[in-house]
Amino acid sequence: MAKTKSRRLITDEVWQVLEEALLEAKHSRAGAPGKLSDRDFLEALLYLNRVGAPWRDIPADLGYWHAVYMGFRRWEARGVWHRLWSNLQTDRFAQARDLFMDSTTIRAHHHAAGAPKKTDPTRLWDALG
Repeated sequence: MAKTKSRRLITDEVWQVLEEALLEAKHSRAGAPGKLSDRDFLEALLYLNRVGAPWRDIPADLGYWHAVYMGFRRWEARGVWHRLWSNLQTDRFAQARDLFMDSTTIRAHHHAAGAPKKTDPTRLWDALG
């Protein structure tokens, strides 16, 4: 039976470079290790960016959606994303930098497409006042 080609984005070569930048950004290995490896965690996040899916639609082979979501929130609260991005700006991590996406590649949710805001209507006599 033929093996299907993996749709994962992080190659072994890129992971060797990215893992070093990530370990520097995380600062500490304190706490219990997660069931999901850092590489699989990043693959799940890249999948979400690539397809524009909600958290709950992460495929099971990329991890449980709530674990991925909570990991993302914890890294944000601890500043890991900011430090990782800063690390990737240096020349020694240039190969890994090409993997990440900027906001121009991410589609907005259809609710963010310009619906009018729910505000009180302006009264003419208040504006003249």
